[in-house]
Order: sequence, then structure tokens, then C-alpha cells
Amino acid sequence: MNFKKFRIPLLVLVLTTGLLLGTQIQKVISGDNLLENIKKFNDVLTFTERYYVEDVDTQKLVESAIKGMLDELDPHSVYIPAKQMQSVEEEFRGDFEGIGIEFQIVNDTLTVVTPITGGPSEALGIMAGDRIIKIDSANAVGFTNDDVRKRLRGPAGTKVKVLIVRAGVKEPIEYEITRDKIPLYSVDTHLMIDNVTGYVSISRFAEKTTDELMEALVDLDKKGMKQLVLDLRNNPGGYLNQAFQIADLFIEGNKKIVYTRGRRPEFNEDYFSSRTYPYEKLPLIVLINRGSASASEIVSGAVQDWDRGLVVGETSFGKGLVQRQFPLPDGSAIRLTISEYFTPSGRLIQRKYKDKKEYYEEIADREEEPEGDNIDHSTEKDTSRPVYKTNKGRVVYGGGGITPDFLIKNDKITDLTTSLLRKNVFYLFALQYLDKNGSAIKNKFNGDLDQFKKEFLITSDLFNQFLTFAKEKEVKVSDDDLKADKKYIEARLKAQIARSYWKNEGWYSVLLTEDNYVSKAMTLFDRAKTMAGI
Repeated sequence: MNFKKFRIPLLVLVLTTGLLLGTQIQKVISGDNLLENIKKFNDVLTFTERYYVEDVDTQKLVESAIKGMLDELDPHSVYIPAKQMQSVEEEFRGDFEGIGIEFQIVNDTLTVVTPITGGPSEALGIMAGDRIIKIDSANAVGFTNDDVRKRLRGPAGTKVKVLIVRAGVKEPIEYEITRDKIPLYSVDTHLMIDNVTGYVSISRFAEKTTDELMEALVDLDKKGMKQLVLDLRNNPGGYLNQAFQIADLFIEGNKKIVYTRGRRPEFNEDYFSSRTYPYEKLPLIVLINRGSASASEIVSGAVQDWDRGLVVGETSFGKGLVQRQFPLPDGSAIRLTISEYFTPSGRLIQRKYKDKKEYYEEIADREEEPEGDNIDHSTEKDTSRPVYKTNKGRVVYGGGGITPDFLIKNDKITDLTTSLLRKNVFYLFALQYLDKNGSAIKNKFNGDLDQFKKEFLITSDLFNQFLTFAKEKEVKVSDDDLKADKKYIEARLKAQIARSYWKNEGWYSVLLTEDNYVSKAMTLFDRAKTMAGI
């Protein structure tokens, strides 16, 4: 056989094979090599900065690359730019330094929504509805939200002058305010629904949430609380240690509340109830919905697994991942998932997240199971999710949030109410109404919220004024939508007016009268007592 005629093709084949093998071997050798990949990224950035057709912002490119890198991980590993870090830290720390007001820009005018309790503005008598027209010597009309924050926030002990226009007062009023540390509360409100039922709403799990909740429970005790509704709806979570400490308030003995497991063993932790509190035999109902995530699911999951009380509402978000924040040299940070958390029975709460777009869309589009009793969790019996058992042997399911013991379908609001909220009509109308009637309301009720709740009515005339105002704001009012949401609209309008005088207590105590979650919870305490063996 003549091998010469195959020499050149064979040589080509050998060289090609060698090149391919070399490429693959290089991939194997360098694929996990951190230094090689850093060099690769540095080369790309250098080539781009040096040769790209236009000038480039390298910081922006690097930040985009970081975001892209984290997008390849789970939905909750995120990059936080330096300019956002201050507000993020304030939210979780639970305070900031400034004059202490909630505000809105209404028709280019800086308007006080409410002075923050315990802050310097409240102490000086600044009121809801006040319009700030000057900050120091600067005209505040036309200021953006960022302009306001930059001028009103500042180190504690420094001073700022504001000029205020107040309804019913002819001349503007000047205040000199000494900035101070302003508390940001995570317990939105606590109040008595009736003579024996306490209610606490927690908006997030921040650094001081357990302390705030303890203060609320002590106050409710003094008012005669014999049972508690703990509202964790739309609570996105926060610090894991706060979640287990709050669960410890209600769970007796040395019982596991939550545990975490990660790729690295130093991130594996087990949290147990350890201290004794007077609330361990308190009949308890926990409210959750699809917006309740992470730390909210730790609390509700522990309550459910230990059969400590009833969980009522919608299936929760399904976030069972633990993040740790790592600071970067320029003041930015990454929040990286380091472990997964599990409820006492062993349930992983995290939903699947291969497609991040679908991950979030699923929450909005989710069809809840039919409303009603779900003590035995039969609504989930056909699911492929893994099965677990509570302390008393009830079946519960992992891998998709906490499904309640009693399901409530969240009423979908109509296009009318959606438009009223989107266009801020409730607040704007209340502001205009109180400009004319605020003094009369203040004189009549003299700080008595109970009297206001009983005697202040949304009359037909007032409701029609509101609808006329809404139409002026280009809100379309259909008869069907109006019929469906009339009671809610009336309650929210009354709550908006109450908030101007009694802040969150006024807001919640009025709105809860039309809250179907709370109404149903009030009928379930006997079941909650039986569940907990109380």
C-alpha cells in the first residue's frame, strides 16, 4: 500500500487533533483557575478601554460585568452600587440622621405626609399637610426627592431652617430644626382589634425588630391582650437572626427554629429557641401572603412545624436562600447567597429559579387554591413537592413557600382602585379636604381615635366629592368597579384622613375593619388554641 499519498492529509489530521486536544486540555486546566479568568477579564477591559471606537466609562462596564456575573447565579445574589448603600444600610440598621419627616412632592411643592414619631420635627410641632417652601435660603418649590434628602438630612446636632405654609395660618412659619438620629420602625403598628385581640404588623426584619416587637407586646399586654394576630403580609424578610429571635418569643423549650446548609461548612448553622417568654402560650395566628418572604417564612414555618398556631392567608413567596453582604473597596457591595435555610421539619422553602423572569412572574400570576380549611394540607396532595410532617404528624410540603393552614384568596382590586392608587388620589384628596376641614375635625375629636372611628362617616356628599376629584385626575369610574370596591374605597379614604392625626395607628385601625384576612382570623382562634394545645 502506498502510504505517501496519505502523508499530508495525515499530518493535517494529527496537527488538527493536537490543536483540538490542546485547546480542550487548556480549558480543563484553566476553566477553574481564578487567576486565569481574572487575567482574561482584565484583558477584555483593557482592549475595550484602549481600542473601542468611542470613549468608554470603565466603571460602568465593570459594574455591568458584575451584575451579569451575579445574574448567572440565583435571583437573590445582587450587586449594590455605592450610591445605594447608605439607604440600604439605614433600612436594615433602623435609623438615619435628619429632621424626621415623611414627605411627598405634590404639584412641585414639598409636603409633609407625617412627622416621624420621636423625631425633632414632631417635637417642634410640624404637622401633616404642612408645605415646606424654603430650606435654609433655597426656594424648595420644584425640588426633587433627592434634592430634599440632600438638604434635610445631615449629621445629628447640625441645624437647618425651613419655612412652612400651613392651612388656616396667614403667614408662613419659620422653624429652626436640630437634626437628630431618626428611628425607622419595622413594627408598623400595634393595636387592640377588640378587648382581647392584639394586632401587630411587621414590615421587615431589621436590626431592632425584636426589640420593637417586645415593646409592642408589653404595651398590648397592658391593654388586655389574650390572643394575637401577627401580620407578616408583604414582609420581604431581612436579618435571619431577627426571625429566629421573634419565633423564640412564641415557641417554648429548646426547639429547633431554623437551620442553614451551604457548600462551605462554616455557613452551616442551627438556631434553637432558648429563652422563656410570657407569650409561649398566647393563642397565635400568623398572616402571610405571596409577598411574605425569607425571614417571614422562617417565622411562619416554625410556627406551622411546631403546631404552635395557625398560619392564615396565601402561600408565601418561597425564598429559602441566605445572603451575606461583602463590602467592596469603592463603598459598593455584593449580597451573595451562601446557604439555604430549612424549617424545623426539614423543609427547604426555596422555589425553583432556573428562569429568573418566570421566577418573579409566577408570583404575580399564581392561582391560589380554593379558599378554606387546609389543616391537613390536602390542597397540595397532588403536588410533586417533597412531603414532611409537623410536630403532631400533619403533612406539610417543601420546595415552594409556606402554604397556610387556612387559605384566603386575595381579592383582586379593580381597575378603578388601581388607578386611584397609581395616581395618588386618596392622599391628594385628603390633603385638599383637610386644608378646609382639618381644624373642625381636630376640635371635634380632640385626639380621640375611637370617637373618630365611630362618628366620622364618609357621607354620600363626601364620597361624591371624592369621585369628582378622581375624575379631574383622569380616573375612569365605571359602575361595576365602583360597586365592587365602594366599601374599600370608603375605608381607605377614612384611613387616609385618620393617618393625618393618628399616624399608622389611625391608618391600620380603620383599614382593618375592611380586611378579610383579619376578619377570617378573628373566627379561627379556637382552632389556633386547639392546634397549640392551649
